Amino acid sequence: MRALYANEMSAPGLTKNRKVGAVLAFADARLAAGHVAFSMSQLVEGTALTRSAAKSQLRRLSHKIVRISKAHPFFVIVSPEHGLRGSPPVDSWLDDYFQWLDHPYYLALQSAASAYGSNPQSIQVIQVMTDKPRRPVTVGQLHIVFFVKRSIQDTPTQQLANAFAPTRVSTPAATAFDLIRYAARIGGIGRTVETLRPLLPLIDQTALRGVLEAEDETATAQRLGYILEKTGKPKLAAVVEHWLPAKRPTIPLATMSANHPAGPVASPWRIVDNSGEFQS
Repeated sequence: MRALYANEMSAPGLTKNRKVGAVLAFADARLAAGHVAFSMSQLVEGTALTRSAAKSQLRRLSHKIVRISKAHPFFVIVSPEHGLRGSPPVDSWLDDYFQWLDHPYYLALQSAASAYGSNPQSIQVIQVMTDKPRRPVTVGQLHIVFFVKRSIQDTPTQQLANAFAPTRVSTPAATAFDLIRYAARIGGIGRTVETLRPLLPLIDQTALRGVLEAEDETATAQRLGYILEKTGKPKLAAVVEHWLPAKRPTIPLATMSANHPAGPVASPWRIVDNSGEFQS
């Protein structure tokens, strides 16, 4: 585990002889310290309870302390102001959760775009990128789905602005790249373009060039360059064209589209707009 969890917090005033209400006291101490989450090992060490005793008290506090999943003994504390939603906001505990898992993550795709003000359609899930497959998680009314990127450490990220606690989010340029790469899994190329348009003014040429170098995916870059050109961003499109290899394959714009016939090959991207998104 990372250094953050090397020395786990003990709730003040708890002793081995004072165990009644120990879990509730521990949760209150966590909240007072600015944390809304904790692991079972933190709880056991902080209260001197056995795991069995801790689980028993947790069951009686199920309205206030919620387990993230059956697979993971990690819990969030539901304060009264979050009672109707059944969970504190995801940006108050996501970083703690992934530090406990000891895996990288970042808020991604449409959730990241929404953080930058792009909300063309309301999404019902929170999208998180990480480095290995994980089952979706439901905590109260929060539904979290995970996407996998093996090279996640190379993706440019930054801290989410105005978050309750430190939370990683992909930069606008990295979010744009991810939206194209995962288009088939987030509603198709049409919805991707709709989400991407409000994001484009936030992307500068240097940041885009950095993302292209970091991700190093020719096909995704071809699709992104074509879309940038079609959405009226010639300078950004030129950055992509300059990065692309001179010889590039001919590929479809939409990787999963059977509704539109193949059209002409668009130069210089070698893209066939089989989605019909930009066909007149």
